[in-house]
Amino acid sequence: MNPEIEIAGRKIGQDHPPYVICELSGNHNGSLDRALELVDAAADTGCDAIKIQTYTADTITMDCDRPEFRIEGGLWHGRSLYELYQEAHTPFEWHAAIFERAHKRGVTIFSTPFDETAVDLLEELGAPAYKIASFEAVDLPLIAYAASKGKPLIISTGMASMAEMAAAKQTAIKAGAAGVALLHCVSSYPAALEDANVRTIPDMAARFGCPIGLSDHTPGTAAAVAATALGSSLIEKHFTLARADGGPDAAFSLEPAEFAALVRDCKDAWKTLGRAHYDVLGSERGSLQFRRSLYVTADVRAGERFTRDNVRSIRPGLGLSPAHLGAVLGAAATRDIKRGEPVAWEMLAEGSKGAAA
Repeated sequence: MNPEIEIAGRKIGQDHPPYVICELSGNHNGSLDRALELVDAAADTGCDAIKIQTYTADTITMDCDRPEFRIEGGLWHGRSLYELYQEAHTPFEWHAAIFERAHKRGVTIFSTPFDETAVDLLEELGAPAYKIASFEAVDLPLIAYAASKGKPLIISTGMASMAEMAAAKQTAIKAGAAGVALLHCVSSYPAALEDANVRTIPDMAARFGCPIGLSDHTPGTAAAVAATALGSSLIEKHFTLARADGGPDAAFSLEPAEFAALVRDCKDAWKTLGRAHYDVLGSERGSLQFRRSLYVTADVRAGERFTRDNVRSIRPGLGLSPAHLGAVLGAAATRDIKRGEPVAWEMLAEGSKGAAA
């Protein structure tokens, strides 16, 4: 039995379709109306859950001019952490409206808290789970506080070592989490496809004995579908109404039609996994008659020998298997046989089978 967690009545594990999380992040671009529009558009994709992020610039960093507080390289080059998070944060006072809209649309919603005040707010809103971001995977006090609420925790592993992953999981379970899922994650924005390394997912599943997923920052949907094929139980991907509208995470977010395709393709990929078996499926039985088999291709008189001139391996499949050709060639016919009859054992005279094998 594979390990599972459960969020809002939905079981998550390898025995269930992948749980697809639509991450809205900061792509509301500072507008509550756009945030609500994002919720509606996300609901229309068929995702299993919508996720936001709960922090302010002051709860995630500090306003400081020191060099280490400024981003070098990448999508946000030259910006200070405080400036970036001031732009990207989802104000606490918006949360109730966003949760209400998701509930109205019938979609599970939860968030990533970045400090204890965020956890407290999300508890008041009835969040059914908590997501721990990859940069906070080493913040064991935060993990313990979120876990103490008795909800499932989803932890992105990002830059974490195996020892740090194990500590995060152990801390969550010890503090009372109702199960833990770990997400393989490449913490670069956007991430290159060649860095995705989704073969890590089955390895993590073997090592940690819990549901494993992918937090995906690569372009497109290929990594998510490949991860699903390798046993990913959860897929998390950023979402925007339109990349052309800009926003802090727009460059590595999917637009509505793309996200709907991701949901469909990941769930279809899971359906194809099935089980390892070598039996004929019920859906294949109608095709058995069209396999190759041995047929009489020219009239044969009683006593005449079967040769390559009057027996061939052809479709359909109602005659003897082609594997028996050696036993048929050289055998004498027991009766007159018309062209187009399938070869059967009763056509072969005893003692003459395989004379030319």
